[in-house]
Amino acid sequence: MGRVTPLPADPDHDPEQAPAVPPAADELLEQLGDGIVVADAAGRVSLVTGLAARMLEVDAATALGRPLHEVLALQDQEGRDWVTRNAPYTGLSTRSTLTEQAWLLRSGVEVLVVARLIRSQAGGPVERVVVTLRPARWRERLDRERSDLVATVAHELRSPLTGVKGFVRTLLTKWDKLTDDQKRLMLTTVHSDADRLTRLIAELLDVARIDTGRLSLFPRPVDAHDLVTRAVGSVRAATARTIEVVEEPSSAGLPRLFADPDKFLQVLTNILENAVRHGDGVVRVTLAAPSGPDGPVRITVDDEGAGIPLEIRRRAFTKFWQHGGRGGSGLGLYIVNGLTRAHGGTVEITDAPAGGARVVLAWPTRDQRPD
Repeated sequence: MGRVTPLPADPDHDPEQAPAVPPAADELLEQLGDGIVVADAAGRVSLVTGLAARMLEVDAATALGRPLHEVLALQDQEGRDWVTRNAPYTGLSTRSTLTEQAWLLRSGVEVLVVARLIRSQAGGPVERVVVTLRPARWRERLDRERSDLVATVAHELRSPLTGVKGFVRTLLTKWDKLTDDQKRLMLTTVHSDADRLTRLIAELLDVARIDTGRLSLFPRPVDAHDLVTRAVGSVRAATARTIEVVEEPSSAGLPRLFADPDKFLQVLTNILENAVRHGDGVVRVTLAAPSGPDGPVRITVDDEGAGIPLEIRRRAFTKFWQHGGRGGSGLGLYIVNGLTRAHGGTVEITDAPAGGARVVLAWPTRDQRPD
């Protein structure tokens, strides 16, 4: 091996101005404002940060290798421990996240706990559990969010319930004075409001499943033309607006989508109903084949309304977001985004050629679900 000749010293070099060495991963974890506990596939603790050790009243070094339930000594108000209640290793194989919950430390102090279940493949065994403990000061923020959620849900439920109660009371007290046409109109309205309530409850359940990672999917290869036709036909039957389906020349040989048919129909129906509710003129649905091998099929929905300003488009996929004052629960696009990403697809909002909003759905043709 040849002799290495050192480089000459730089007379202008100041050792004190040398770039700092990046901190190690363990050091970065210690700088977090949350405590972290990690357990391996066997349920043995492999990492405990200093903050987590202080919160749990354990020694970080001796905690390594111990069972998770011994180190993570958390209890709920009924005395149940975290591991028994959440069963991170034996619960549903579709879970990837355990939603944020309030738990009590040995000292009785309340902390907020959330966990990630790491799997190398979808539906496979849990290989690592990462638990995050947040100090009690986060409780106030969580309570505010819950209060906002309850207020919004109460408002959405009250409107159809008021209509149902009013018409039923009228039918009960004035049945003999009402004509058959009046009775039919009232009962039709009650039926419509009941459908609205049923749909809102179903949406809230979908939101809960998306948030907690408990969404059940049964994907398989399905025909894109058939599902798009069914979704368009369903929305057409409930509106006087024109909905056109445009197929690009390349769409004649569309590959089959990899999708849970019911969830895909829910996604596209929500997008179409949103376009009908908030747009004007014609709604156009365009199918386009993948641009490359194994690429996604693109389904584009254009309306001719006012569109959505660029600066607020990211908020369109958040819970209870509403724009334009034309009603709706504000959950549709949140569910659309959650179901699409659960399949490994994407959804985005851009500008339509006619000046309205364009929603572009890129749906996978093979299994690309996130781990």
